[in-house]
Amino acid sequence: MTSRPSRDLLGPVGLVLIGILSVQLGAAIAKGLFGEISPTAMVWLRLVTSALVLAAVARPRLGGRTRQDWLVVLGFGASLATMNWAIYQSFSRIPLGIAVTIEFIGPLTLAVVGSRRARDLVWVLLAGAGVALLGFQRTGLDPLGVVYALLAGAAWAAYILLSASTGRRWAGFDGLAVASVVAALAMTLPALLTAGTSLWDGRVLLIGALVGLLSSVIPYSCELVALRSLRPAVFGILMSLEPAAAALAAIVVLQEHLPPVQWIAIACVVAASIGATRSGSAPGEPPAGPDADDVERGRSATPGTIAT
Repeated sequence: MTSRPSRDLLGPVGLVLIGILSVQLGAAIAKGLFGEISPTAMVWLRLVTSALVLAAVARPRLGGRTRQDWLVVLGFGASLATMNWAIYQSFSRIPLGIAVTIEFIGPLTLAVVGSRRARDLVWVLLAGAGVALLGFQRTGLDPLGVVYALLAGAAWAAYILLSASTGRRWAGFDGLAVASVVAALAMTLPALLTAGTSLWDGRVLLIGALVGLLSSVIPYSCELVALRSLRPAVFGILMSLEPAAAALAAIVVLQEHLPPVQWIAIACVVAASIGATRSGSAPGEPPAGPDADDVERGRSATPGTIAT
């Protein structure tokens, strides 16, 4: 007979898994359109969609802000734009699952650096072994795609740090909404310069809006509800499934199959992320809490899904 705690856990866990699948499905759909529109323009469409929805829902209060408040949220927006632009550039050149796996090194390294226990270096070594395995294939990987994935990982680490600062200075979703607008504005000129006339095609605009909903709006909504009762450590462990989810989405949507050695590499990084998350959690850790600030706090401790 299933215990009540187990039954209660299925709801929030299911929502987080839906968020993970949604964001990776959005990424795979976006990649499928790269033959018609540039990755930069697709990122812009995604950011514009999420910015419009978040701004409409949050209606952020802009008055009475300090200079430091604006500096933090501008940095948050810059990291958000860089993270999304770099990962889209990466998986336009290398398989989606591999790009997300390499990107995960950023938040994983941040989690381990925050630990004072030498034994946690094993997770860095395991993740490093996984990344090294990616280079064993004879076909190899586009070096520029790998560099972009590493840049996305570094921006993701910055995003995690800045999300915590933003959450302390901006109530609810205000900071995230403003940062999304900043990111969208930052990507406007590059998008217009690279997109050409295809950007204004009705089909492209609709798919771009769909990608924005799948990759940002739906995951955040799911996580906001889930984190009301889900412990941050459990949330972090679930987020560690992102690389595998990306690879599966690429198979279903793009028929982008990976050889066994690359699946082993993904497994190494997933295991390292789970290990780092479990090591960083405290016994008896309380649930994350009921509001949007707690989504940001949960993300500041563990990898989140906004990246891809």
